[in-house]
Amino acid sequence: MRPAETYNDSIVRLFLLAAAVWGIVGMAIGVYVAAEMVWPWLSFDVPWLTFSRLRPNHTFGVIFAFGGSALMGTCYYVVQRTGHTRLAFTALANFTFWGWQLGCILAMATMPFGITQSKEYAEPEWFIDIAVAVVWVSFGTVFLATIARRRIRHIYVANWYYGAFIAAVALLHIVNNIALPVSLTKSYPVYSGAVDAMVQWWYGHNAVAFFLTAGFLGMMYYFVPRQAQQPLWSYRFSIVNFWALISVYMWAGPHHLMYTALPDWVQSVGMAFSLILLMPSWGSAANGLLTFNGSWHLLKTDPAAKFMVLSLVFYAGSTFEGSMLAIKTVNALSHYTEWTVAHVHFGALGWVAMITIGSLYAMAPRALGRPMHSRQGMELHFWLHTVGVLMYIVSMWVAGVTQGLMWRATGPDGSLTHAFIDALIAIKGLYFLRFFAGLLILAGMVVMAWNLWHTAAAARARLIKPIPVPIPEPEPLQVPAPLPA
Repeated sequence: MRPAETYNDSIVRLFLLAAAVWGIVGMAIGVYVAAEMVWPWLSFDVPWLTFSRLRPNHTFGVIFAFGGSALMGTCYYVVQRTGHTRLAFTALANFTFWGWQLGCILAMATMPFGITQSKEYAEPEWFIDIAVAVVWVSFGTVFLATIARRRIRHIYVANWYYGAFIAAVALLHIVNNIALPVSLTKSYPVYSGAVDAMVQWWYGHNAVAFFLTAGFLGMMYYFVPRQAQQPLWSYRFSIVNFWALISVYMWAGPHHLMYTALPDWVQSVGMAFSLILLMPSWGSAANGLLTFNGSWHLLKTDPAAKFMVLSLVFYAGSTFEGSMLAIKTVNALSHYTEWTVAHVHFGALGWVAMITIGSLYAMAPRALGRPMHSRQGMELHFWLHTVGVLMYIVSMWVAGVTQGLMWRATGPDGSLTHAFIDALIAIKGLYFLRFFAGLLILAGMVVMAWNLWHTAAAARARLIKPIPVPIPEPEPLQVPAPLPA
């Protein structure tokens, strides 16, 4: 045995705190804009309070601020423990935390005032894009340097996913944001017309693919076996799913542009790859769920395990729905309706948020050196979030199908049966259900932040520090050993 070495969990704790704060901020904005759909006067005739200005703040706050902080924190946590080594470049790792938080603050402070590229999931202007790129390259440098200094020869599959997520997001971010600045607050993309749309949705869909899927699958492949207290159901299957997923996902973006100026053959390619994508997606969901075989009893006592299991169910469901919505005949009904909104939140709130919350609850006691302050608080959070997600997606499914059917209804002479306002009136009650569902989800995030705060406070009061972990000699076997404590 080599001398004991303490992992760098201080940076992990910072990202843990940031994720909890941004989760509340991002979802609070989401609740507010959902309320504006029911009560439009809530904008108070103030331009920066309108739905169109605040909605990008909601998506950016939840995806990049909350999700990004959770991904970076868990990545630093996992790479140390699977490599039996301390995180490389401590100062650079600290820079990635403060740089990422600054980038998120700048983005969310500028977008409501119209300083935006008006690109989905890529709204921040050029000077913020450059800052984010610098931080991201630094993040990748810390990760790869830590992999290089690992004491375990084998690279565990979670790190494969984290590595693909880091590399692909860098490529997507840089290519989609190539622009010509004309002032500090305004730039124009180098692409135009259908080419701009194609590049944007190559980015937009693969932000889902690699930021909201590959990264969180890395999280899942580490924390699910740990929480199930047994090895991954099939390690070989996880590798097959990895290569299948990253090979197919890059080509599915055109399904966002059905029935547009995009060439028809490109739309068909996007549809075909979207259907193929169902196989590796379900493969990962099944691998995670089957890992709990023999450990299902944990669902009675472990709220973190509940979050993880249900997140995998939502992952399987949302990926099936996504593949079906990519079929042209189905897309003809769903496109531009609330059904698409339901699908996005099926994956974002069901899969992404729940695997994140479960992983944070699993990681926090180890990073803080204390058990969670309140198991009842975790249980309450689980039920608030679960009921909120189900209410949200069901209400928007019904709203979306209602819209689609009313928009396409025609009379004998071919004229539209319903005016556009009729569809809005028909689904207004469902908008209220969505708002109420958002309140439940936001309440759950507040409970989580309260729980984490008291857990950290208990650790500080007792001056508890991370426990030094003995570093074993590298094992000669190529197969992965059980994950270290």
